[in-house]
Amino acid sequence: MSNTTNNRETMGFQAEVKQLLQLMIHSLYSNREIFLRELISNAADASDKLRFEALHNAALFENDSELNIRIGYDKTARTLTISDNGIGMSRDEVINNLGTIAKSGTREFFSRLSGDQQKDANLIGQFGVGFYSAFIVAEKVTVTTRRAGEKSDQGVRWESDGGGEFAIEMVDKVSRGTEIVLHLREGQDDLLSGQKIRSIIRKYSDHIVQPILMKKEEWKDGAQQVLDEDETVNKAFALWARAKNEIKDEEYKEFYKHVGHDFEDPLAWTHARVEGRQEYTQLLYIPSRAPFDMWERDAIHGVKLYVRRVFIMDDAEQLMPRYMRFVRGVVDSSDLPLNVSREILQESKDIEAIRSGCTKKVLGLLEDLAKNEPEKYAKFWGEFGRVLKEGIGEDHANKDKIAGLLRLASTHADTNEETASLSDYVSRMKEGQDKIYYITADSFNAAKNSPHLEVFRKKGIEVLLFSDRVDEWVVSNLFEFEGKQLVSVAKGGLDLGKLEDEAEKKEQENVANELKDLTDKITVSLGDRVKEVRVTHRLTDSPACLVADEHDMSANLARLLKSAGQKAPTSKPILEINPKHPVVLRLKTEENKFDDWVSVLFDQALLAEGGQLDDPASFVKRVNQLMLEMSGN
Repeated sequence: MSNTTNNRETMGFQAEVKQLLQLMIHSLYSNREIFLRELISNAADASDKLRFEALHNAALFENDSELNIRIGYDKTARTLTISDNGIGMSRDEVINNLGTIAKSGTREFFSRLSGDQQKDANLIGQFGVGFYSAFIVAEKVTVTTRRAGEKSDQGVRWESDGGGEFAIEMVDKVSRGTEIVLHLREGQDDLLSGQKIRSIIRKYSDHIVQPILMKKEEWKDGAQQVLDEDETVNKAFALWARAKNEIKDEEYKEFYKHVGHDFEDPLAWTHARVEGRQEYTQLLYIPSRAPFDMWERDAIHGVKLYVRRVFIMDDAEQLMPRYMRFVRGVVDSSDLPLNVSREILQESKDIEAIRSGCTKKVLGLLEDLAKNEPEKYAKFWGEFGRVLKEGIGEDHANKDKIAGLLRLASTHADTNEETASLSDYVSRMKEGQDKIYYITADSFNAAKNSPHLEVFRKKGIEVLLFSDRVDEWVVSNLFEFEGKQLVSVAKGGLDLGKLEDEAEKKEQENVANELKDLTDKITVSLGDRVKEVRVTHRLTDSPACLVADEHDMSANLARLLKSAGQKAPTSKPILEINPKHPVVLRLKTEENKFDDWVSVLFDQALLAEGGQLDDPASFVKRVNQLMLEMSGN
């Protein structure tokens, strides 16, 4: 909805913007200084984008290639002004960037807000604070902007009080770039001080590459006077280009918040200069929390590419593998051409080497955390473990390293919060055990309570419990660890190797022979619902279970593919029956209701493994009839 008067048009904010504005003002007020960091960060990005576009069109500089950010204040008008001579915005860009939140996953983000100011502040930080943080301190915000390369009479002015609407109009603007004027709220007078503003800039934005300029000030006759001369407030030097021993941890953290558009400190980082065939500097961060859109396929990657300290592009996905999309930071190359394009990146051997080097550096950082700071690594795993698992299938060269970083639930612990490494599993293997056993299911409880685990519990053999969707991808690509084969307890015949003695094996053969007539009869009853019926020795309490043939797709993977709208190869399960269970023993003598008992047995086994019945109503009817018969009615 909009209302137009002459050149001025009033528009309504997107509903999510209204909600974010209210939450931001109330939840982040105690951290109000971040508004300046966010606006300066946006101005720096605008300068970076201009420099990149000007590589292909130098006319965009409009005879002014000295990029900078200016901060000023007016005590009388009670305004604070942030301006840049970066790329600027067109009218459509103003509406899209300042009137809407064009991020996938926005609805899910808002559904996670709880009303708790402290928790919501952290969530808002994950979402990205950005331009709207201006309303933490301002009762009205005016933005005047012109996109580089457009005519001088094509400026745009945007204005809002942070309520439900904003006004937009076309204005004359001679210079390119963006000017933001904050009309401060009551109680924000301390921001009308050069000393205060300088302290905020040095605290949060000292690392910004572009010079941040303010008018010089001096004390004269007991009063502070503003001079008509600029000074650079920040260091205006690429932080990653400085020696590590010159950089304080706080500087690393503040730079992360700029480059990662995050509210919280990073969990860890690695900073190195690589020399050799390729020369480049890498400053890579691991966030403390996963971004809200981690699982959105269109979400941007987090590594910026620079060439000789000149910004080239954002979200350069070629610099990190997809399973490391949580990494934030910068890579600055000395060898790549300044006019490098995405197409060149895709074909560049130099980029392949940089990508490989960055990947190994991050894996090394994670290994160091896992070894020396296990609490930090546990936090990392809780946030990013499912993403890292993707690397098992994507990154063959580093598969062993990634496998060593996995943290998995197992029958050794009671909850899925208690995880251990594959090395931990191997160290706990029983004498004579030569395989790593696992089960996949669609939930932790389904895996933990699966009937397939019964004999393993009886013998005290640990089984890994895989319940993430990505775990089927993991086990289809990870076949062994430290020379020990990974084996599904729900596929193929049960082979416990040396964990079974010869007497047990002989007894199993005898029982299978004794019940051959019964298994043949059940096979005929079930028809094409099963590939085979056989006696099992993996069950101690349950009457039956379904297993996949050794080379068939697991039932869990088939269900996952079906739920994703993909076709799965058709394969029939194997029904295994427990020769000692009362229900199975009854089948040996049952005549009248044999087919009903067998159908219920099969359907129960299907439900126990997480499957769905084709005809639930018939199952319920059979169970009720059998219950009535057993009760004598």
